Amino acid sequence: MDIQKEINEISGFKNLELLAAQVVEGFISGLHKSPFHGFSAEFAEHKIYNPGESTKHIDWKLYAKTDKLYTKRYEEETNLRCHLIIDNSSSMHYPELKEYSIDSLNKISFSALAAAAIMNLLKRQRDAVGMSIYSDTYEYYVNEKGSERHHQQLLHQLNAAIIKPGRSKQTQTYTFLHQIAEKMKRRSLVFLFTDMFQTEASREALFEALQHLKYNKHEVVLFHVFDKELEWNFDFNNRPKRFVDVETGEHINLYADSVRDDYQTAISNYFEAIRLQCGQYRIKYVEADVRKAFDTILTTYLVERQKFA
Repeated sequence: MDIQKEINEISGFKNLELLAAQVVEGFISGLHKSPFHGFSAEFAEHKIYNPGESTKHIDWKLYAKTDKLYTKRYEEETNLRCHLIIDNSSSMHYPELKEYSIDSLNKISFSALAAAAIMNLLKRQRDAVGMSIYSDTYEYYVNEKGSERHHQQLLHQLNAAIIKPGRSKQTQTYTFLHQIAEKMKRRSLVFLFTDMFQTEASREALFEALQHLKYNKHEVVLFHVFDKELEWNFDFNNRPKRFVDVETGEHINLYADSVRDDYQTAISNYFEAIRLQCGQYRIKYVEADVRKAFDTILTTYLVERQKFA
C-alpha cells in the first residue's frame, strides 16, 4: 500500500500547513512587547525602484495607491540552516488517537505540528530547513533547502509519519544521529523531538551521538516530548489494567494506585538525570508536554535563532 493511499484511508491532520500557520499567528499575537516583537517583520523600509533592478520585491499594493514603483528593503539575512529530527518509534504514537486536531494530540502529532510551526517561522525568515525521521530504520532524510516545493515535501512527510504508527518499532536514536552528524556538512541548528524512551545503556549511546553533533559545531536542542497527565502523573483509574510496552510487547498487570507514588518518584528522577546530562554536554533541554500550547517550543526557537545568528 503506497503512502498516498494510506493518507486517503487514515486521517492525519486535514491541513497541517494551515494548523501550523494558526499556531504561529497565535504565538506572534501573544508576544506583545517581548524582545522578539516584530521578529517576523523582516521588511525594513521602502526605497524608490530604479530601472534595471529586480522586480521581485516591488510593493504592488503601494503602487496601486501611489502610481509609483517602490521596492521593499529587508534586513540582512542570517542564512540560518536548521535540521529537524523526529523520533517515529512506536512509543511516540501514544496515546492512540483516531483523529488529530490542535486540541487532540499524541506525542508524534504534537512533534509534527511543532516541527511544522518551526518550518513556518523558518519560511518567513527565508532560512533553510532539513529533516530526518527515524524509528528502527532511517525512514527519511533530506538536507537543508528553502524552496516552497521543499517546504511542501516536508509537510507531506510529517503527515505521513503521523498516519503510519507501525508496531514494535523500537528506538535507535543514537544510530541515526551518528549518521545525521556525518551527513550534515555545514553548521546548523538541530532540533530533536523524542520521548527519550531509552534503556540506560541506550541513553549513554544517545548522548555520545549528540556529542558527535556538538563536535561538528551544530547547536542542539532536545525537545523531550511526553504526555504529562498519563506518563508523569500516571493518571489512570484504580481498576486492574494491563500496561504494554508498545516497542517490546512486554506487559505487566497492576492497579495504578498501588504504584503511582513510586512511579512518580522514578520518572521525576529520570527526567532530572536527562536534564543534568544535557547540561553536561551543553545541549539545550526543553520539556514538551503534549497537553500544553506550543509557546515553549517557538520561544526556544527564537532564543536559539538569535544566539545562532
